[in-house]
Amino acid sequence: MNKILCAVLATAVFYAGGNSVGAQSSAVSDGVVRIGVLTDMSGVFSDLAGAGAVTAAQMAIDDFKAAKKPSFKVELVTADHQNKPDIATGIAREWYDTGGVDLITEVINSGVALAVSGVAESKKKMLIVTGSGSTRLTNEQCSPNTISYTWDTYAFSNGQARIVKNLGLDTWYFVAVDYALGKALVSDASAAINRSGGTVVGTVYHPISTTDFSSFLLQAQASKAKVIGLANAGADLLNSIKASKEFKISPAQTIVPLVGTITEVNSLGAEAAQGMLLVEPFYWDFDDASRQWSKRFFDKFGKMPNFVQAGAYSAVTNYLLAVQNAGSDDAGAVMKEIKSKPINDMFARNGQIRDDGRMVHDLYLVQVKSPAEMKNKWDYYNVKETVPGKEAFQPLSESRCKLVAK
Repeated sequence: MNKILCAVLATAVFYAGGNSVGAQSSAVSDGVVRIGVLTDMSGVFSDLAGAGAVTAAQMAIDDFKAAKKPSFKVELVTADHQNKPDIATGIAREWYDTGGVDLITEVINSGVALAVSGVAESKKKMLIVTGSGSTRLTNEQCSPNTISYTWDTYAFSNGQARIVKNLGLDTWYFVAVDYALGKALVSDASAAINRSGGTVVGTVYHPISTTDFSSFLLQAQASKAKVIGLANAGADLLNSIKASKEFKISPAQTIVPLVGTITEVNSLGAEAAQGMLLVEPFYWDFDDASRQWSKRFFDKFGKMPNFVQAGAYSAVTNYLLAVQNAGSDDAGAVMKEIKSKPINDMFARNGQIRDDGRMVHDLYLVQVKSPAEMKNKWDYYNVKETVPGKEAFQPLSESRCKLVAK
């Protein structure tokens, strides 16, 4: 949990809100805003988040200081939760109680995110989740102190279900990780597929950090479903895709990762990943804003960012702007401010944070190019369709959140 006093870099901050609610008072406690990136630094999700998320958060702090010259200091602390909710909640309590941390962000791993959300609410502090996609964060366990910023299983499932309508791939079998993420993906994807006229013929669950996927994939292959949906992430997703290639499952059956990112595509290479369909909240080559920021990230980190890392930059940037506009680091005041403005930046298009804590924004249905189509090493995607946020994310009319007026 090393503290990093942020250096100033000259760069631009992309934000639609501006400084409309000027800082009438300087109610930032002890004159310092402390942000904690609580992430997986060494485990199955470390490539998705980890050091890349820390780099993105540091960039956001540096950019904010250079552009806005705040009257308060900003410090970053980091820790590895090891994908264990008990370790994560212990760190969160220490940070909130004695470390002076105002915001915890990232928290990849759904079990970790749900546990830390409870701590944030009890301590009256803020949590912005950029890694976990559990819909419980905005439904049964919604909190006035938590924002779910980048994605969730409902939205990704809606995006994937468009494959049923557009390509006629109407029978699915799931290979899913046996914890909150996998179960939520299967539940939400099954509902979306059924709404689109498709059928789920079966599901098999595997433990997290599985190295041998042979038995699970052989069951999926034997189902003869047109699509094998991989409801896992990180190293588990990589290993399951590699195993599916060894068993020559495709092209007879289409492999669809439910939470694939450019990080896994790059690890696999275009030859192995070509043709795969993914839902992405962010693509580095989408427009000028995403390209400019991503190239700066690449210069610092050596890889193009995925959506978790880009989301961490956007979340920290908009949090700090809300603190400055509110003139306070009080969680209630900051939450009110950050929800009051639309978010349009290098990450989000048409973004808005709702009463349930869900940040709604556009998503993209993308297909991995063949090696022959690629113009450069990171030119992986053809964007097939933009999915408007209001069509992708769960509507408030279906919300199970206590904060949503019925």
